[in-house]
Amino acid sequence: MIDRLASHSIRQHPLLRTIGLCTAAVLATGVAVERAEAQTELPPVSVDAPGQRAAAANAKPVRRATTTRANQTNRAARSQQAATESPAQSGAGAGERAGGPVVGFVATRSGTATKTDTPLIETPQSISVITTDQVRNQGAESVGAALRYTAGVSGDVNGGSDTRFGGLQIRGFDMTMPGLYLDGLRLPSSNYVHFLGLDPYGAERLEVLKGPSSAMFGGSGTGGILNYVSKLPTAREFGEVSLSGGSFNRYQGEFDIGGRANKEGTVLWRLTGVARDGETQVDYTKDNRVFIAPAVTVKPNEDTTITFLANYQKERTGWGLQFLPPSGTVWANNGRFIPNTRFVGEPGFNQFDTEQTSVGYMLSHDINDALTFRQNLRYSWMHNEQKSFYGAGYASAADEAAGLLSRGGAGGNSTINSFAVDNQLQGKFVTGMLSHTTLFGIDYGNTSFRDMASSFSTGKINVFAPDYANSWTNNGPYDDTGITQSQAGLYLQDQIKLGRLSFLLGGRQDFVTTDLDNNLAKTSTSTDASAFTGRAAVMYNFDNGIAPYFSYSESFLPVLSINSAGELLKPESGVQYEVGVKYQPVGINALITLAAFDLTRSNVVTYAPPSYFAEQTGEVRSRGVELEGTATLAEGVNIRGGYAYVDAVVTKDPVNVGKAPTTVPLNRFSLWGDYTVQGGAFAGVQFGGGVRYVGSTFGNEANTFKVPASTVVDALVAYTRDNYRLSLNVTNLADTRYVAACYGNTSCFYAEGRKAIAKLTYRW
Repeated sequence: MIDRLASHSIRQHPLLRTIGLCTAAVLATGVAVERAEAQTELPPVSVDAPGQRAAAANAKPVRRATTTRANQTNRAARSQQAATESPAQSGAGAGERAGGPVVGFVATRSGTATKTDTPLIETPQSISVITTDQVRNQGAESVGAALRYTAGVSGDVNGGSDTRFGGLQIRGFDMTMPGLYLDGLRLPSSNYVHFLGLDPYGAERLEVLKGPSSAMFGGSGTGGILNYVSKLPTAREFGEVSLSGGSFNRYQGEFDIGGRANKEGTVLWRLTGVARDGETQVDYTKDNRVFIAPAVTVKPNEDTTITFLANYQKERTGWGLQFLPPSGTVWANNGRFIPNTRFVGEPGFNQFDTEQTSVGYMLSHDINDALTFRQNLRYSWMHNEQKSFYGAGYASAADEAAGLLSRGGAGGNSTINSFAVDNQLQGKFVTGMLSHTTLFGIDYGNTSFRDMASSFSTGKINVFAPDYANSWTNNGPYDDTGITQSQAGLYLQDQIKLGRLSFLLGGRQDFVTTDLDNNLAKTSTSTDASAFTGRAAVMYNFDNGIAPYFSYSESFLPVLSINSAGELLKPESGVQYEVGVKYQPVGINALITLAAFDLTRSNVVTYAPPSYFAEQTGEVRSRGVELEGTATLAEGVNIRGGYAYVDAVVTKDPVNVGKAPTTVPLNRFSLWGDYTVQGGAFAGVQFGGGVRYVGSTFGNEANTFKVPASTVVDALVAYTRDNYRLSLNVTNLADTRYVAACYGNTSCFYAEGRKAIAKLTYRW
């Protein structure tokens, strides 16, 4: 429950060898490579008229100009969107590129699945893209909130008041720790602390790749990954500032500015920032944040681009996640329900303070017309200090009747240091009737963290009439663990085209070394692991925009748990079969994906009685169907909808074979739409709303009780005139009280109640 971390020195020698090998391979490449029919070379940096670039990014014909205020507003908005293009997008007539900005909700390209700039309609795997416009229109104030309308995905399983930023679930599996990526490089985590809390305002887009992805990314989770794509410098000067305020005494300021640093446009810059002072739904729990992300792009010549980027985030909050019993939350306790604002800790013993930073660069160099070298490098650091008392259930029937909740307590700190580098060599060539986009990569990562924690005790609390006058006792340390893990991988991928038929083949070999030091027991253990993972897919793109596909993918994930002999466990593994069809209608700005999957996670860690030592006797299978669509049907209209049917079941376990995992609903549905009035007296008025349905879930591993289903309505009203936008977003409009999830008889978590945020934005 207490988030923990560890700090160790980075091992430099393997890193230097890795970089040296890749650099030597690039310099030694002197073979003649045939030029591909379709080139994706980086265009030169140029400054285009905003209307030019915006029209290119929008796939549909632009109506003849009118003099209405709404059309002026739309043109201004599109100009602003075009201004946020990355250097690789700023060529004349260039449209959307992987990782770049999107006008509206419909992204058409991504690099997350393949590490190459590939149209989504040609990507044989399910991937969801959440754009900046969607985040803004839906008023998402966190990464978790931004995922609420994504099929088969939940970013706030534990409720909206979770200041630990936990609860990322993809296709029925918890991906909070193993599935977080920043610009294609994995974000580090300790056993409990991670980087999911990066502010969404700093993201150009959020991309969710569903299913195993180790063939490209190495050690990662079975369910999929979430890739946070940073905002990059622009070729056109722009600016945006906003002020917002609303529920839970929340006040926030944001800014995003950038442009050319020199006349020639070979040096570009961008600075994005957020400052927030606020509270949460839970009493005595702060939600204060400072976030800043600078970036500079340098283009020394037409073939080379390097972007230096960093982010820093500091938070001073409390323990927002309250551990409550089902009695009083899922069902009534003698006719009473615990308020969703209830704080069950002690105000004087409540801390969750985090400081984190990342710094690195992204390099791209065109060796010739068909060969490109890329390098992505980043160093990350995090420090967390926390202390809290949390609910530990009712000790007896008498306590339950009286509402007296027992409590556990812990306090400690964690530190993470991480280094990662990914070297890629991409070639485009033709062999006979086949065209190839081939990618060879060598990557290396080293993460070290240290977790220190002590146990605390205090008295019981009445959840219906709390008295926060309890003292507490420090029972001494129970954890002081340091872990260093290094991972090196070599991967090869080939995207092959034969007319409209395409194939994707990929494989990767990983080598992992893990060292664990138990500083309390004065013991150390080390283990080496290696794994080969593969991926294969086939796809056919019809002229009418329909593209059926089939894919097979594998994953592996090193495990940090220790068995009864004090040995580190072997990695988890995963296998997925996916069949689907994508549809991009001709002449309509829309994308629809239907996918069916069969996903198995093996070597799952279990803790069976009576010893409760970690064992790898578990297996979980997840089968389901996902339907997701995004569209811009007309000028000013955005729609996003999704449905997921996920049948997850434990197939191997000492106790719970045949049971469903907790927190995984069988059905999940969401639909959002918004519209901006185009003409007349109400030109510039925008209104929208959405509905989210989450089916019932089992509340414990034995499946003896269920958490009821929930339906929530969100709403938007906004008005744009000239360079100003005034908006009001309300989530959970009806203020529905419901439980987001239960993990057992002591761990139920409320979802967030009604929240209203008003925002004033000025753009230039």
